[in-house]
Amino acid sequence: MAITISQRAAERIEELVREAGNPALGLRIKVVGGGCSGLQYKMDLDTERNGDKVFGNENARVIVDRKSFLYLNGTELDYNDGLINAGFTLRNPNVKRTCGCGASFAV
Repeated sequence: MAITISQRAAERIEELVREAGNPALGLRIKVVGGGCSGLQYKMDLDTERNGDKVFGNENARVIVDRKSFLYLNGTELDYNDGLINAGFTLRNPNVKRTCGCGASFAV
């Protein structure tokens, strides 16, 4: 399987990479320990490292390390630019429960 990227998310990644001025960057999504439910997402612009999985195209890349991919396989990345809850969202089919605020999850 893979991680899919919506058109809105791809456009926002392209915009962020353009603003950063480094075409080698992509959006790194990482699963780290923390939060009420035990796991949470961390996103940063970063370059590809040895062993990473890369999804998308040369203009809008999502970079995931092997360990995080175990939690993210099958996820869809989207972007919301509305007034409330603006930002990237992940629809992750592996999540079994989330905390009340939605900032952390468990699988």
